[in-house]
Amino acid sequence: MVIRNGEQGNIGQASYCLSKAIMADPKDVTLKLHRASLHVELGDYQKAAESFDQIYQLSPENIEALKTGAKLYQKGGQLEHSIRILEDYVKGHPSEADTSVIDLLASIFMESNSYDKALQLIEHAKLVYYSGKELPLNLTIKEGICHANLKNMEKAEVLFSILQRESVNDHSHLIAEAADSLMSLEHYDSALKYYLMLEGSAKGDNGFLYLKIGRCYLFLKERVQAIFFLYKVLQMLEDNIDARLTLASLLLEEAKEDDAISLLAPPKNFDSIELPPEKSKPWWLNEKVKLKLCTIYRDKAMVEEFVDAIFPLVRESLYVETLHPKVKVKKRLSRRVLFERVKVLNDRETENVFRGFRPVAPSSDLSKAARAKRLLQKKATIREKKKAEALASGADWQSDDSDDDPPQEVHREPPLPNLLKDEEHHRLIIDLCKSLASLQRYWEALEIINLTLRLAHSMLSVEKEEELRSLGAQIAYNTTDPKHGFDCVRYIVQQHPYSLAAWNCYYKVISRVDNRDSRHFKFLRGMLSKLVDCVPPIIIYAHQFTMASNHQHAATKYLEAYKRLPENPLINLCVGTALINLALGFRLQNKHQCLAQGLAFLYNNLRLCENSQEALYNIARAYHHVGLVTLAASYYEKVLAIREKDYPIPKLPCENPDIVGNQKPGYKPGYCDLRREAAYNLHLIYKKSGALDLARQVLKDHCTI
Repeated sequence: MVIRNGEQGNIGQASYCLSKAIMADPKDVTLKLHRASLHVELGDYQKAAESFDQIYQLSPENIEALKTGAKLYQKGGQLEHSIRILEDYVKGHPSEADTSVIDLLASIFMESNSYDKALQLIEHAKLVYYSGKELPLNLTIKEGICHANLKNMEKAEVLFSILQRESVNDHSHLIAEAADSLMSLEHYDSALKYYLMLEGSAKGDNGFLYLKIGRCYLFLKERVQAIFFLYKVLQMLEDNIDARLTLASLLLEEAKEDDAISLLAPPKNFDSIELPPEKSKPWWLNEKVKLKLCTIYRDKAMVEEFVDAIFPLVRESLYVETLHPKVKVKKRLSRRVLFERVKVLNDRETENVFRGFRPVAPSSDLSKAARAKRLLQKKATIREKKKAEALASGADWQSDDSDDDPPQEVHREPPLPNLLKDEEHHRLIIDLCKSLASLQRYWEALEIINLTLRLAHSMLSVEKEEELRSLGAQIAYNTTDPKHGFDCVRYIVQQHPYSLAAWNCYYKVISRVDNRDSRHFKFLRGMLSKLVDCVPPIIIYAHQFTMASNHQHAATKYLEAYKRLPENPLINLCVGTALINLALGFRLQNKHQCLAQGLAFLYNNLRLCENSQEALYNIARAYHHVGLVTLAASYYEKVLAIREKDYPIPKLPCENPDIVGNQKPGYKPGYCDLRREAAYNLHLIYKKSGALDLARQVLKDHCTI
């Protein structure tokens, strides 16, 4: 009956019966063996080991019970107890002992790095049990491994040399054990010798053996042989990621980039390849393979291939990180799961003769089962209460089991799990954004930048964060829709508050944002109050009044900047234009005085600019604007007599010069020369005055291609 219950899966009942039977007959070894097997099946190695220990105490000749108990003690984390029972056996057999016990005890010593104790045990066995006899080969190899780990390589090589006289097929596991130990100790020459012995005689699937041989050649810096064996590995183990990546690195060292790319790139028509059910993910979808391939594309400056390979991985990883809840919500278990847990208690069958026995299961499972039982009882009580209320009110009762099987939330794992934690991945993100910008995929680059800055603000180094924000500002500077790069240009200004290039970039971005972003005004007021001696925010604030045609407030702000920098050409120009625009208004009483003051600032700008073409053009444009066309014409003619050279476009701090699109199509050679604009305005004056021939001649001389 015990066996039948165990076969039917009623482990609790079987254990209950076995306990009663053992109490009735404590010396029955078969019963104890059955109970030990049940404990092993439940994963309770402690009780299983105790049962095998009891079996050995009852039957000292049962060496298998002793060894099994020792192994289970070791598996259960009781290494000292495992060693103790085996040492007791050795001490209790001073003249003759089972070789397998010696071998097991030596193995346990070696696994715990106690090679000196293992060597003492083997030396004791040679003196006591094998005096005048040849030590078994398995103990000899273990002795050699101990000597190798204790840095006595000469003695180890002498002991391992016995393997060369033995049949490889009969002792392949010992040869592999010796080779593995030599390789772990970085004696690659010696390890390779024994691996090649196995390679010459082994049959069938040798993929892992070839992998070990390839690694030995790799450490010995024999790249050609390493490449040869790693190719053989992939013929048998195509999903071995480490072998594939190692081979790719070797091919790169041999300057065979194309071979490395073909090794890592997905196979052609990979979508149509049918994978076996047990294979969850093919090798070409492994994130390490993709990262290695992306690194090759990046190093070879294959920008489009690099972006196509890495962009989907980075984007999905960032989006998965944004979807992860900050607070873990307690999962609601369905009734089906609760019933499965309660089965451990196995006491729901009221008519069962075994009702009331103590279930055999790990304490964690018993605790879960007890909680599940209480939760089921609570749900049943709530359901009965709802049913009674519904019947009392005359409503139709329908069981509401909507919460019995709640939808399972699929936990998405990011393709690059350590994307935001690994510094190497941070550099990859920056390179990706630069590549996207160079391909003029500005929106996607800003998307990656903003997500990275939001999710990894505390993980990025100061240098990488500033580089990302500078890149975002540069993209916002170039794109037609800069609102998504506002945070980046704002950060650049905060880091470089006295940089004219930073403020130039900020103003260019703001001037192209539709509907006047409120963030801008809030930020600008904050900078004005914080940096009292900083002139650029004052000028930008004045520019906002000018754009709103509020020239009086604009002039006030410009004059405030003039008090701080009276010799600045731009400020003199802005004050002059604001006063002239103010003089043309209807409410001002002293218009002529205001106009004269404005012209005085423009002439001051002309002096500071040393009679430059731009300063002359500004004066001509002012005279033209107020109707003094004779004076305007004379200054336009002065502009036409000057050929202005181009000046470099201001660059942002930390700006990347490699991004295509930094030089806009509008910035053509001669973009600083104002002769065409002056000629067109002069032709308008001539045309209005009736001098049509002069007007046509000016256009012909300066405004034709």
